[in-house]
Amino acid sequence: MRAQSELEIRILDMIEPVATGLGLDIVRVRMLGGQPPTLQIMAERPDGTMSVAACAKLSRAISPVLETEDPIPTEYHLEVSSPGIDRPLTRTGEFANWLGHEIKVELGMPGPDGRKRFHGWIVSETDGVVELNLKDGGSASLPVVNMAKATMVLTDKLIQAARAKAPPPGEAEEEDEEDEIVGLGEELEEDFDDVEVEDAEDFEGDEDELGADDTEQDDGKRN
Repeated sequence: MRAQSELEIRILDMIEPVATGLGLDIVRVRMLGGQPPTLQIMAERPDGTMSVAACAKLSRAISPVLETEDPIPTEYHLEVSSPGIDRPLTRTGEFANWLGHEIKVELGMPGPDGRKRFHGWIVSETDGVVELNLKDGGSASLPVVNMAKATMVLTDKLIQAARAKAPPPGEAEEEDEEDEIVGLGEELEEDFDDVEVEDAEDFEGDEDELGADDTEQDDGKRN
């Protein structure tokens, strides 16, 4: 799920070694529509934190690789961001970190019962299979490898968990001393009254969600 199309997989292969060298994990690579389109890179530290400076550093580091390899022949925007609070879950083992939290899942192909979309609470993750208690009743066992999309639902419980996971001020080591840590809970300083939680009928929409405010966007032309 970190990359879906051939182009996204190719870009992930290009930039992952660079991110690893900076101590960062690539969460997701997406080409989003628009004129021009946007190449969105979500990344984080292994502890789940991210910062504006780290986004900028990753953007500067991968730009020469993208310029040299030239995977996208047209003009595009490069956006590097954190996953945000209502983050996508893209990797095996990641679901176990969010037991009891609400998510929406879409499979790449319908399951044995013909169903593709699921909305419920994470019960467990074992050997790459996620067990959900479904909002409409019943349960589902969903292999991570069969998922096309899995997204956390923004709830009070998730906000509280994000606040708890955020590193205490001054405790997180930062390469740049003036860099301010933006962890899973940093953006909680925003007014959440203004945050929209997508309705079930919107779940089928395009991949157009953005990360948190710790975003580095390059609007320059790339050939």
